Amino acid sequence: MKKMDTHVRHVTKPGANLFAELGFAPEEARRYQAESQALIGQTLMLKEQLMDELASWIEAHHLKQAEAADILHVTRPRVSDVVNKKTSKFTIDTLVEMLARIGKPVKLVVG
Repeated sequence: MKKMDTHVRHVTKPGANLFAELGFAPEEARRYQAESQALIGQTLMLKEQLMDELASWIEAHHLKQAEAADILHVTRPRVSDVVNKKTSKFTIDTLVEMLARIGKPVKLVVG
């Protein structure tokens, strides 16, 4: 069995422009960084909206997290992550599935 090389050769510092570090021209790196940040922001906003809907449903039905977990087919800690808006722990698909399970199908509108 061949030994896997796991040596870290470079670490990008937080806040650094990854595109610049990859060797893109400065103006191009700034543009890609800005576009990337905009897409990340849009994704986070969408996840937060979906989580708000789930949290509102839980509250409106006066459910304990364990009860909500049973209905949503997830663990109680997953419900806690939704309520506490831990967006990094979920994909949009997962949140859409959870909403569908409670009779709140998601409709996408492109503006």
